[in-house]
Amino acid sequence: MTPERFAAERGPAWSELEAALKRAGDRPERLGRDGVRRLGALYRAAAADLAFARRRFPQDPLTPRLEALVLRARASVYARAGRRASVWAFLSRGYWRRLAERPAFLAAAWALLLVPAGLGALWAVLDAPAAAGLIPGEFAAAADPPPEGRDYDAATASAFSFQVMLNNIQVTLVAFAGGIAFGALTVYALFFNGLLLGTIAGLAIDGGNGIAFLRLVSSHGPLEISCIVVGGVAGLRLGWSLIRPGPLRRGTSLRREARQAVELAAGTVPWLVACGFLEGFATGPELPVAVQTALGFSLFGLFWGLVFWRGRQKVARDLARR
Repeated sequence: MTPERFAAERGPAWSELEAALKRAGDRPERLGRDGVRRLGALYRAAAADLAFARRRFPQDPLTPRLEALVLRARASVYARAGRRASVWAFLSRGYWRRLAERPAFLAAAWALLLVPAGLGALWAVLDAPAAAGLIPGEFAAAADPPPEGRDYDAATASAFSFQVMLNNIQVTLVAFAGGIAFGALTVYALFFNGLLLGTIAGLAIDGGNGIAFLRLVSSHGPLEISCIVVGGVAGLRLGWSLIRPGPLRRGTSLRREARQAVELAAGTVPWLVACGFLEGFATGPELPVAVQTALGFSLFGLFWGLVFWRGRQKVARDLARR
């Protein structure tokens, strides 16, 4: 086999691969389903040809030219397309399916937040002075908000929005990172934040400021609580991987779960940013309480509707495989 004969026999396939790469550009999906499959087949054939050429004709100019073609094809088939597909799949499906795939942890996180919230509200109604002692100074105003709600100028609202955004991210990440401590810090973060929220709500309602409190939290609160729950789910998953590693070593079990938990935390950040903007700009007296409440619960419905819709698709496929 000479280089000339080899090129004559295999050249048409290489030309077809090069033409497909030109048509695809940086988006292989332009080729359609059959075209993408053909592109993959041509790439694998060219890679085999390159291995043969390196062994038989290492010094011939044919080999580096074929190597350049294979590298271009590899970038199109795997690297660039894979990155785009993975990012899009994560944003449109992966995050929601990851959140829905462990319903037991989801239910546990909600229970760890809502049960203390209910107990805190009851405590505030039954023994307001004692309950007020739980409230940190920076949250004291929320327990007794002015009837008209907050009325910030644009600069103050912007600064406040940024601070709230950072605080929300911090609370969610504490719930997430607490999983490293076998989930103990995650349980504490969910329990304490639920108790704090319920106590503040109970004090405000018991003091006759229920509408003002609703104005204060309704636009961002439902979504903010959802984000904290997601952080709790990620932390509980990490903790459980250490408590019950199964046949794996704890370190291996933790590493396997860590990537999935990090995906949950990363996918929640944009929603936390939205919470910060809502708190800064949609809690003042300019908007009617009904509008603020509708905004908050619409976002809540959108978030959990995506979990149900996208997550249900994964559950259906898993059941079909059994």
